[in-house]
Amino acid sequence: MAVRRLLHALGYRYRLHAKELPGKPDIVFWGRRQAIFVHGCFWHQHADPSCTLRSKPKTNREYWDAKLRRNVERDEENRRRLSELGWKAMIIWECEAGRPDRLRHRLEHFLGRRRLD
Repeated sequence: MAVRRLLHALGYRYRLHAKELPGKPDIVFWGRRQAIFVHGCFWHQHADPSCTLRSKPKTNREYWDAKLRRNVERDEENRRRLSELGWKAMIIWECEAGRPDRLRHRLEHFLGRRRLD
């Protein structure tokens, strides 16, 4: 919700959860052919070592390693398929949502200009 509120405040309009696109992106800009995935750091295994939200459970390790590894593989496959369809994709991590100034800068850079007026 933080990402959606920020985009709206910046003047961007978008669609949610495009079922017809690989990976069902969370936020879609159809005219721009750009998509944003908002990933939970745990479920999608954020690679940033400073992220405290990505830790794996200590019990039932085999199960969790396989499950989380498959999530990461599926994410990579969906980004590749989107790219093959001519789309650009951005990943926003759960831990980034708490830094709105930095997030705003990343969004503006990805979308290419400040506002859609």
